[in-house]
Amino acid sequence: MDLPVISSNSDAEHSGGGCSSSGCGTAPDALSHLPDHIRAKVQDHPCYSEEAHHYFARMHVAVAPACNIQCNYCNRKYDCSNESRPGVVSELLSPDQAIKKVLAVAAEIPQMTVLGIAGPGDPLANPDRTFETFRQLSDRAPDIKLCVSTNGLNLPQYVDEIAKHNIDHVTITINCIDPEVGAQIYPWIYWNNKRIRGVEGARILIEQQQKGLEMLTSRGILVKVNSVMIPGVNDHHLKEVSKVVKAKGAFLHNVMPLIAEAEHGTYYGIMEQRGPTPEELQELQDACAGDMAMMRHCRQCRADAVGLLGEDRGAEFTLDKIDVMDVDYEAAMARRKEVHDAIIDQLEAKRGKKAPAADSDIPADARPVLMAVAGKNGVVAEHFGHAREFLIYEASPAGVRFISHRKTELYCGGADTCGEGDEDPESLLARNIKVLEGCEVVLCSKIGYEPWGMLEAAGIAPNGEHAMEPIEDAVMAVYKELAIAGRLSRPAPSKMVA
Repeated sequence: MDLPVISSNSDAEHSGGGCSSSGCGTAPDALSHLPDHIRAKVQDHPCYSEEAHHYFARMHVAVAPACNIQCNYCNRKYDCSNESRPGVVSELLSPDQAIKKVLAVAAEIPQMTVLGIAGPGDPLANPDRTFETFRQLSDRAPDIKLCVSTNGLNLPQYVDEIAKHNIDHVTITINCIDPEVGAQIYPWIYWNNKRIRGVEGARILIEQQQKGLEMLTSRGILVKVNSVMIPGVNDHHLKEVSKVVKAKGAFLHNVMPLIAEAEHGTYYGIMEQRGPTPEELQELQDACAGDMAMMRHCRQCRADAVGLLGEDRGAEFTLDKIDVMDVDYEAAMARRKEVHDAIIDQLEAKRGKKAPAADSDIPADARPVLMAVAGKNGVVAEHFGHAREFLIYEASPAGVRFISHRKTELYCGGADTCGEGDEDPESLLARNIKVLEGCEVVLCSKIGYEPWGMLEAAGIAPNGEHAMEPIEDAVMAVYKELAIAGRLSRPAPSKMVA
């Protein structure tokens, strides 16, 4: 059967890409240390598998408003539909409203396989609302996988309840294992009916996180660990965090960049704490990847995200809109099964293909090259000016691996509106090109004259010759062209960002 396409609304952020078996941190072989039955759960999960997230969708329901810790990088906000980061929601839902929304989304988007509760506060600081939502979902939508994300402070006391509701995927945010480091990240925690500050509060939080992690993994519940990389605070420390959480059974580590723009109103933002550069983030992810599988496709989703990773269709499913929807979930489940089976068949066929043999045109000592791709659904599919993010791939003699995504601003609103209305002295186009610093090639379906010239001036080669080709094939084809031209035996060209 033909697979239905998950279409994005005009404001959605698009994603695309994939990874070869040799490179991506969440490729099937990177999870080969897991037992087969656990790996089977992970490889088709959009939040855990870089490959599967191009096919399967997820959603979060915002039923948990309260939080029991304060993080210097967090500011829980409502009615911020244009802001994409954790802790942000447009509508706070009751459990009954959440169930109604999940059934509507699952009927409308048959590729939706995962329901998560991640905020906007901490789900386990709102146990009644959280577990009532899970209880109803288990009864009414048994084909949907259930996930919960937590800071871990209350985790040990709710591990039995998590297991009871068949929640077999849990994410814990662990930013440190040293209380001295933790005191720089967490001003206070709320514990045993009182606020505890500084090193003592951080020590309690760390102890609870580690205890909860061990309890979950001992029950066979899969645990992903999220860590926020904060330069000068925990960046070097996170390598030790990765070793410890792997030893205690976590199967995946997601090192995310700090989001600290001043307009978000966080302490770090106000204090001008910088986030990591793409190069710093990649270096740390690569260092941690030596200890465990590394997640690189995280989009740091809103607490009410809907759709594929990298897009947000939440505006289509506001309470007023779902109130008038006529949902036949029995029929929807039958349709969902057909879609899921077809997607899994497609993924299995892809996984069954042998990796291509080394190309004799590429010298074994050729240097790696970073390429930015305007991609969607695994192919080079977007116009340069229409891309809201670029997918960053590394090509080397070993193959192609996905590195990260970098968000950009929409440059073209239409055929005749590219770059208009930008009053910033540093043009919107120049800012977007600066985001791509470190890349030597940009692959896109089309590109205009002005960005072409500015990219070349910045030392980045634009390429529109591989439109609608699979991303890995296109990246490797360009890499081979560079090898034949003798450009891989020299140091990377110096960059002059426009």
